[in-house]
Amino acid sequence: MAFANRVTQTAMALKALPARDGDPVPEDVRALISEWQPDALVIGVPYNIDGSESEMTTRAKLFGKLLEERHGLPIDTVDERLTSAEARMTLREQRHTGQRRRRVRREDIDSLAAQLIAESWLRET
Repeated sequence: MAFANRVTQTAMALKALPARDGDPVPEDVRALISEWQPDALVIGVPYNIDGSESEMTTRAKLFGKLLEERHGLPIDTVDERLTSAEARMTLREQRHTGQRRRRVRREDIDSLAAQLIAESWLRET
């Protein structure tokens, strides 16, 4: 999860939420929405490298619709191709240069990838 601010045009990684059957736990999502009071939700949609859709693309879109129904907030989608790879490379480079001391965990990659998705959304809006 990440938070994006349209006024300052900045995004901040929050935390990676635990998943149940591939989707974040609804109570965790509800708690973050309650805490941050967003105007909209942005969903990263994973397309294949060639731009085609996969099962995960369909699941992400369905998850967005579920969130829209559940929370009554508009949903925007962002192509998230390669954000995890970019996040992984950034974090490894930070570790290599000493900017980061602890090892890179999956949660770190997911959080930074969410921030990159939010930054992409800010550029597009």
